[in-house]
Amino acid sequence: QVQLVESGGGLVQAGGSLRLSCAASGRTFSANTMGWFRQAPGKEREFVARISWIGDHTYYADSVKGRFTISRDNAKRTVYLQMNSLKPDDTAVYYCAAGTGWPPIIDYWGQGTQVTVSS
Repeated sequence: QVQLVESGGGLVQAGGSLRLSCAASGRTFSANTMGWFRQAPGKEREFVARISWIGDHTYYADSVKGRFTISRDNAKRTVYLQMNSLKPDDTAVYYCAAGTGWPPIIDYWGQGTQVTVSS
């Protein structure tokens, strides 16, 4: 079992930045592919970014490529999402996820953190 707790969400103006964190506890964290997803009101949950278990591979949705950066620190059991040049369309609840494989089959989800970008 892996427990995931997100933090770092909030309200920011368009063009601003936020850094989300996802702290993992439970069984081995470093073996998991980690990812971020988001869900805006009235929309389906969508993929944002993912990172391999040793951090040597990353993959991004086209909508965030060049603006968002995913990283991980296995010693701290934490994965990060640095979000720059935020747009109102980035407003959503952001979820951390852990899985296996590439692309991963998601086994665990966090509870989500709200990101709101004002225009």
